[in-house]
Amino acid sequence: MLVVEDGPDNRRLIKHHLAKAGAAVDECENGRCAIEFLGPDAGDARVDVVLMDMQMPEMDGYDATRWLRQHGHTMPIIALTANAMSGDEDRCLAAGCDAYQPKPFDPARVIAAVEQLLQRKQLGDAA
Repeated sequence: MLVVEDGPDNRRLIKHHLAKAGAAVDECENGRCAIEFLGPDAGDARVDVVLMDMQMPEMDGYDATRWLRQHGHTMPIIALTANAMSGDEDRCLAAGCDAYQPKPFDPARVIAAVEQLLQRKQLGDAA
């Protein structure tokens, strides 16, 4: 998994809970770091899921998600955002995210969303 989050405390918290659930976790502090890590030719082999903060300096999650989708990345991307107003979920999905999780980070809810997306992807890959 790749956690893209500008807050170091949030990254540590998210990484801790995901690792406790058995995930191998890499991290980036902004969208630019994420696209450099994944690259245009890396395909989806580097990570199974991306947890993407949507509000970050340098390159936000909206732009990073659009870039990844434009470059053929198909791994599930879950938006993590403090924006929980009407229309925010639709904006995340329109940018290319597969799911939306509001902050504050709820480990059980996020892990369930990851499991659901991975199951859906495995079923799609098997078809």
